[in-house]
Amino acid sequence: MSDKTEFNRLFWHSRRGMLELDVLLLPFLKEVYLDLPAEDQARYRKLLDCEDTDMFEWFMQRSRPEDPDLQRIVDMILNRVQPD
Repeated sequence: MSDKTEFNRLFWHSRRGMLELDVLLLPFLKEVYLDLPAEDQARYRKLLDCEDTDMFEWFMQRSRPEDPDLQRIVDMILNRVQPD
């Protein structure tokens, strides 16, 4: 599969239909994803397999993922929009 095809697939999987998730995931994918190390790209793809309700809770900081890989990518996305 070509890189462009893979990116397009990720773009459509990043569109969740929940505005709160779309405004976090789509810009992250477009502006950051391609520059990430392969391990973090894999974490992002793993995040896309999660339920929207779980992601919403994580991004609203109401709960945290139990999986450290998911927590790392959630933190990366949140730190991008809420720098210290």
